[in-house]
Amino acid sequence: MIPSGVKVFLASHPVDFRKGIDGLVALVRDAGYSATIRMRAESHPDRRRAAGSDPFDGSLYVFRVRSADRIKIVWWDGSGVCLYLKRLEKARFCWPRIGHHRVQLNAAQLMALVDGMDWKRVRTAAVKPPEIVG
Repeated sequence: MIPSGVKVFLASHPVDFRKGIDGLVALVRDAGYSATIRMRAESHPDRRRAAGSDPFDGSLYVFRVRSADRIKIVWWDGSGVCLYLKRLEKARFCWPRIGHHRVQLNAAQLMALVDGMDWKRVRTAAVKPPEIVG
C-alpha cells in the first residue's frame, strides 16, 4: 500500500532498462536525472531539487522504456532502496508527452498508472471534515 501523501515523480524521457537499483538512484541523485527528464531549474519552483533529487527522501521515482510497456519505480523505504518492475503484456503505460518538465502524481494516479489505466483521468475526492462530532 502506498501512503496517500507520498510524492511520485515521472521521468518524461525513457531510460535504459539495463540500469539496476544503483543506476536509477544515480539518475535521481545526479544532474543526470535532470538531463534524463529535461527538467529546467527555472521552470520548477523548488530550484534545489531541480539540480538533482534526494533519492532517500521517500519519494517514488518512476521510469519507463521507449516502448512504454515496462516501468521501474525506485524509492527508499527507510531501511533500503526498493525496485519495482512491471511489464504490461498487451498494452502500454499512459505517459505524458516528452517535454521540459517533471510530472508529479499522487498515490491514486500512481496506482492507476501501475494498473495500466489512464492516470490523467483519476481525481481524488475532496475530503470535507464533519461539521458536528458526537
